[in-house]
Amino acid sequence: MKNYIALFIAIGFEVLGTMLLPATQNFTKLFPSSISVLSYGLSIYLLALLSQKLPLAIIYSSWAGLGVFSVALLSYIFYKQTLSWQTIVGLFLIVTGVTIVNLYKGGAY
Repeated sequence: MKNYIALFIAIGFEVLGTMLLPATQNFTKLFPSSISVLSYGLSIYLLALLSQKLPLAIIYSSWAGLGVFSVALLSYIFYKQTLSWQTIVGLFLIVTGVTIVNLYKGGAY
């Protein structure tokens, strides 16, 4: 269970880093740029630790899939970006795929 909590923290750092990218203004703003780079670094560090404890397919599919899903939803909320019905269906499919990968991980580890 601790491994999955660490995975969600890694996803959170990746999402934070991505959401701050517009605020960095092409990395010309020191504070948001520093937080963004630090967030990505912490996320990758946690993924490296988790790769010793969980199958890489599980951690990467969860990290990437839930990261994309979260960034899309948060961009809708904070940046007022639109989500077409096709995008919503695609996001649903991503979450479905991540769920299936995690449900049927084959007892590895």
